[in-house]
Amino acid sequence: MEKNIGEPEEENQLEKKPLYKQENIYASGIVLVFICFALFYSFFWSAPKNFPVGSLYDLQYGQTLSPVSFDLENRGIIRSNFWFKSLVYVFSFGHIKIVAGDYNLYKSQNVVGLAWRFTHGNFDVAPVRITIPEGLNSTEIATLFSKELPDFDAVGFVALMKSENLEGYIFPDTYFFVPGMTNEEIIQIMHDNFNKKTQTVAVQMNASGKTESDVIKMASILEVEARTDDSRKIVAGILWKRIALGMPLQVDSSFKYLEGKTSAQLSLSDLQIDSPYNSYTHKGLPPTPISNPGLASIIDAITPIKTPYLYFLTDSEGNMHYAATFAEHVANKQKYLK
Repeated sequence: MEKNIGEPEEENQLEKKPLYKQENIYASGIVLVFICFALFYSFFWSAPKNFPVGSLYDLQYGQTLSPVSFDLENRGIIRSNFWFKSLVYVFSFGHIKIVAGDYNLYKSQNVVGLAWRFTHGNFDVAPVRITIPEGLNSTEIATLFSKELPDFDAVGFVALMKSENLEGYIFPDTYFFVPGMTNEEIIQIMHDNFNKKTQTVAVQMNASGKTESDVIKMASILEVEARTDDSRKIVAGILWKRIALGMPLQVDSSFKYLEGKTSAQLSLSDLQIDSPYNSYTHKGLPPTPISNPGLASIIDAITPIKTPYLYFLTDSEGNMHYAATFAEHVANKQKYLK
């Protein structure tokens, strides 16, 4: 039978129809796979809605995979403990290895990323930059750390400082601490820095004829009582002279350590408190330093300026006023403190 030119053959028509249908089936299959994977990811692998961003997870040494997996699920860090365990198994090549340490949950992360981190000890804990000003005591430093370091044990920090007699012996400086560090580690770093920095003045300290303990105690008072090198040196001369004469130091800074009160907050009853830190009722230096002094104050404590003064006070603007006699001191009080 003769065919018209350009008329498609029936055989070709039959061949093209299945190809068209196959392409549709293939595309539908891809979409279906994608939908299934998306649902699977959403229900099992994605980060939970209430992922605790900004917290630390403390994986302690000796903990095993199963209880850790259930704990992660219960805390809303992962959706499925089964998939976490399975991925850990894969990433550790069947050794079921998880690395102890503090894991920084700084952002929402899926179970794949977390399993990889836990098997490789990738803590992602960025150090926190903290500057400790001169003249803070351990309680004030603990308050500062509590604002900067998550889960910081302020009560334990102060207790450890006192039990180890390290008040005054941690150096005010800028530090980088990793969240999760223990109080022992933090204090050791600052104490080591103190030892390193004070080595530069060890010869001067020995030449002063005073013990390191007395120098640090004096420096801790100067740090709170005066602001400049010259005023600290003058106050140091006054206080060393008072000690030599058997007079009480009568410095209000000791009450800042004892009660957390400033000079303006002190009452007559405060001045009668029975404590070795009460410099009005007890002579000599306090039992321990009352703050943590910087290097400048330590140097000022061993290089005092000799003057005829026996009294000093600071006005509301921070200016120092000195007096050689008690009458002059009373006059200065009436003039500058009212």
